[in-house]
Amino acid sequence: YPNKPIKLIVAFPPGGTSDVMARMVADPLAKVLGQPVLVENVGGAGGVVGTERAARSAPDGYTIIQTGVGQNAVAHGLDPNLKYNSKTDFIHISQIHHGPNVLVVNAERPFRTLKELVDFAKKNPGKIDYGFTHAASGHMAMELFKQTAGIFMTGIPYRGGGPMMTSILANEIPLMFINQDVALQHIKAGKLRPLAVSSLARNPLYPDVPTVAELGYPGFEALSWSGLSVPKGTPQPIVDKLESAMKQVMAQPAIRQRKESQGFVIPPQGIKPYTDFVAKEMDRWTQVIRSAGIKAE
Repeated sequence: YPNKPIKLIVAFPPGGTSDVMARMVADPLAKVLGQPVLVENVGGAGGVVGTERAARSAPDGYTIIQTGVGQNAVAHGLDPNLKYNSKTDFIHISQIHHGPNVLVVNAERPFRTLKELVDFAKKNPGKIDYGFTHAASGHMAMELFKQTAGIFMTGIPYRGGGPMMTSILANEIPLMFINQDVALQHIKAGKLRPLAVSSLARNPLYPDVPTVAELGYPGFEALSWSGLSVPKGTPQPIVDKLESAMKQVMAQPAIRQRKESQGFVIPPQGIKPYTDFVAKEMDRWTQVIRSAGIKAE
């Protein structure tokens, strides 16, 4: 193994962060393994369609699945009857990235700090709107933040991050949580103001922006993330080979530099850390979703 090309299923359309991360590791992984690693995009239902297909594929090492926060954590909270179980139907090989969301407000709005926003929201329940894309990491970050801060704000749903960004830049909505890489150009241009990041540590792209945790909400964390997994039943020697190959890939300076330049963090590598991380995230978001009463679309 391998003696033929390997398929890497990405459960989202081309062009988004998930797709970019998968393609970033596919070529170096192919070089380490000595066979092509071909990305196949199988989008639909927030990543569930592709993940379901991958879970049913032959456990022979020739189908790798990109796992991630939407399809392997959030989805379990939205639909208790998913046709796969992210804790038991996959062997989680290695995490590729994680990154925070940034809480941004339109620069014409008065809120300059997280405290100002929370104080206003507490005095004016339901009077502040925010944008969200159903079940995206920014949606989850906002739900967790509202629950943690004990505030009520009104969510305005958007079909995707693009239309939502257009809306906040036009000052039609005051605020949202959005991936750190997407927000940067608009913050640099002075159109959006960052109030906080959702990771436990500050982000290298935003060294002067505090974390939600350090602003009085200890332990607050909401990340977007992805990694590589294979169907359960994949033979151990193949699993070992893939784990070793991914450790080599993720140690390459070029990969590290590309990720860090976009504000993504390279997490601890290997099966144990990634398996533990997926289980923790599944439990975290299932709890948040149930508390908020969010349902699948």
